[in-house]
Amino acid sequence: MYMHSDPSMGLIAKIQQHLPLSLHSSLSSQGQNIVSALAFSTLLWLSLILVLRMCLKLLLSYHQWMFEKHGRISNMTKVWVTLVRLLSSRKPLLYSYQTSLPHLPVPAIKDTLRRYLESVRPLLTDEDFKRMTELAEKFESNLGNRLQRYLKLKALWATNYVSDWWEEYIYLRSRSPIMVNSNYYGMDFLYVTPTPVQAARAGNTITALLLYRRKLNREELNPSRVPGTVIPLCAAQCERMFNTTRTPGDESDVLQHWQDSEFVAVYHKGRYFRLWVYHAGRLLSPREIEYQIQRILDDISPSQPGEHNLGALTAGDRIPWSRMRKQYFSSGVNKRSLDAIEKAAFFVTLDDEDKGMKGDDPTGNLDRYAKSLLHGKCYDRWFDKSFSIVIFKNGKNGLNAEHSWADAPTVAHLWEYTLATDAFHLGYTEDGHCKGEVDRSLPQPQRLCWDIPSEVQTQVSSSLAVAQALADDVDCYVFPFRDFGKGQIKKLRVSPDAFIQIGLQLAYYRDRGGFCLTYEASMTRLFREGRTETVRSCSSESSAFVKGVENGETEEQCRCLFRLASDRHQTLYRMAMTGAGIDRHLFCLYVVSKYLGIESPFLKEVLSEPWRLSTSQTPVQQMELFDLKNHPDFISLGGGFGPVADDGYGVSYIIVGEDMINFHVSSKHSCSETDSHRFGAQISKALQDIMHLLSADCKTLSSSIGCVGHGSTQTEPKKRL
Repeated sequence: MYMHSDPSMGLIAKIQQHLPLSLHSSLSSQGQNIVSALAFSTLLWLSLILVLRMCLKLLLSYHQWMFEKHGRISNMTKVWVTLVRLLSSRKPLLYSYQTSLPHLPVPAIKDTLRRYLESVRPLLTDEDFKRMTELAEKFESNLGNRLQRYLKLKALWATNYVSDWWEEYIYLRSRSPIMVNSNYYGMDFLYVTPTPVQAARAGNTITALLLYRRKLNREELNPSRVPGTVIPLCAAQCERMFNTTRTPGDESDVLQHWQDSEFVAVYHKGRYFRLWVYHAGRLLSPREIEYQIQRILDDISPSQPGEHNLGALTAGDRIPWSRMRKQYFSSGVNKRSLDAIEKAAFFVTLDDEDKGMKGDDPTGNLDRYAKSLLHGKCYDRWFDKSFSIVIFKNGKNGLNAEHSWADAPTVAHLWEYTLATDAFHLGYTEDGHCKGEVDRSLPQPQRLCWDIPSEVQTQVSSSLAVAQALADDVDCYVFPFRDFGKGQIKKLRVSPDAFIQIGLQLAYYRDRGGFCLTYEASMTRLFREGRTETVRSCSSESSAFVKGVENGETEEQCRCLFRLASDRHQTLYRMAMTGAGIDRHLFCLYVVSKYLGIESPFLKEVLSEPWRLSTSQTPVQQMELFDLKNHPDFISLGGGFGPVADDGYGVSYIIVGEDMINFHVSSKHSCSETDSHRFGAQISKALQDIMHLLSADCKTLSSSIGCVGHGSTQTEPKKRL
C-alpha cells in the first residue's frame, strides 16, 4: 500500500474480489487489502515450504555419492552436497526431515533375481545352481511380474512397502518364544562399574533414561545421520521407544503404545512394584530414585502365590500367554497390576546376583553376564516390554530389548546416552551414592497385587519349562579382540566392516569345512520408515579368497583376491542401503503371493533357506559422549543376540575406538557341530591371518620405496606409493 506496488502480480486483488460479502460490508478498502495480503502471504509461505520439502526429497533420492571412491568426489556430488546443506535446517529437530525422506523404491524383478543367483552361486553345486536358475527364470516369466505389479500398487500408497509387513509377519505373527529367538541385549562398560551400590546405579540409570525420554518428546535430540555426512536417517523407530508393550494374541501380537507414564515397573525377588518417578509434577532427583529403590531392596515381604515366576508367561510360547491374559488378566486386580507393568515407561529388574568380567574366571563371567541379559532366570524379566533394564547386585547394569518395534541401532543410541549420562554427567558421591537431596516424605513404592488361580500357575510352570530348555541350550561367548582395531585396518585402506565380514567367512570355513548363507544386517533408514535389509556376505569373491588362503595360493594372489572380496562386500552393503537389496523384495513378493493364494516353488525355496551365520555390527553413534583419551577404560561391550538357526551361529560385534573389537558369539549346545568358543577362536585366528597377509604387502612396499636409487627425484617414492 505504501510503496504503491503489488508483488503478488494481481493475486491479492483477485483474493479481495472473492472475499465473503460480510467482510466487504464490515471492512474498509484498506482492511480488505490487509486481509487479502495476509491470505496471499500465508498461501505463499505454505507453498514455499512444500516446494522446499519436495526439492529436499528429490535431493535425498540421489545415492550415487555412496558408490564414489574415497577422495574422488564428482562435481555433481559436490553440487548436490551444497544444495542439501542449503535446504537443510541449521538447527533441525529430531523429526524435521521425516516428510522429506524419499520412499523405498521397488527394485526391478529382473535385477533382484540376477543378484539372488549371484549370491547363491558359491553355495550350490553346478547341478543345483542350474535347477535354481531354471526356477528363477520360470518365476520371472510367469508369476513374478504379476506379483510385482501388485507390489508396485502397494508402494504407491504405502509410506514404506516393506516395514509394515516385516513387523507383522517376521515379528508379531511368530508364535514361538520371543526370549532368545527375537529379543537382544546390551551390556555395561567392560572394565568400569561407576558404583558398586545397586540402588545408586539404578537411580542414575533410570534418571538418564527419563532425561532421554524428555529430549525425545521435545525433539531435542539431533537427527541421526549417515556417519561423516549431512544425510539424515529416518527417526520413526524412536516414536515407540517408551511406554510400549507387545501384547500377545492367538494369531498375532499387537504393539501397544501409551502416552507418557509417570512410573516404572520394578521386579525384585519375585515381587512387582510400581515406582512413581514424578512427584508433584517434577522428575525425582537421582538420589530420590535411589532412596525409593533402596526401599524396595529393604522390603522383606514375601511374594504372593503364583507371583514369583509370573514373568515366565512372557518367555514361553505366545498362544498360551494370550489365552491366560484374556481369561484371567482382563478384569479386576490382575488387570490393574498388569496395566501397571504394560503402561510403565519401561521395566526394571533388581537382580540378586553379581555380574561382570571381574573375578577368577573373567571369560566365563562375561559369558554368564551375556546369558543373564539374554534370558536371565526366564521369569525375572518382562520380555514383552519395549526394553527392560537389569541392575545387578554389584552395580553392573544391562538391557534387554524387544525387537518388533525397533532395530538395534535405535536402542544402542538410547543406551550410549544412558551410559554416558550416568558416568560423566550425573556422577556419584565419594561413597558411591547418587548426588542430590532427598524428600523423605515421598510415598512408598506401590506393591502390585495379584490373584493367580491354579490354572495360571500350571501354565506358568509349563511356560517356564519351555523357556528354561531354550535358555539352557544357548551357548554364549563374549570376547574383546585387542590385537588391533579399525585404526590399523584403515591404514591398509580397507573397510573395517568388510575386513571383519571376510574374516568371519574364513573362520566359518575353517570351523565347518564349507560356506553357508550369511546374513549381515544393513539399515534402510535413508528412506522413510526404513528398517533393515540383508547383505549376503558370502559372495563368490569372498569364497575365492577363502579358498585361496586355505589352498596355499601365493600371498600376492591372496591379497588380490582379498581386495576384490572387500570391494564386492562394500558394493553389496551400499546397494542394500540404497534399496537395491535382495531379501526384502523377495519377502514382499512372497507375502503378495500368500494374499492371492498362489504357491510359488521358487519363493518357497528361497524363504526356507536357513541363515547359518547371522551377523550384525552395533554402530557407535555418539563417540563425542565418551572421552576415551582421558577415560580409556569406559569402553562399551556392545550387545548380542541368540542364534537364528539351530545349527548356526549368531555373531554381533562392535568396533570401539581405534584398537578394539568386541565380539558376541552364540550357538546351541544341542547342535554337535557348533561351539561358540571354538568359533570365537577361529574368528580371532582369521582376523590375525588376514592382517598378517595385508601387512606383509605394506612392508614389501615400504622396502621397495626405501631402495630407490640416489639419482631418483623426491617425487618417485610418492609415485610408487
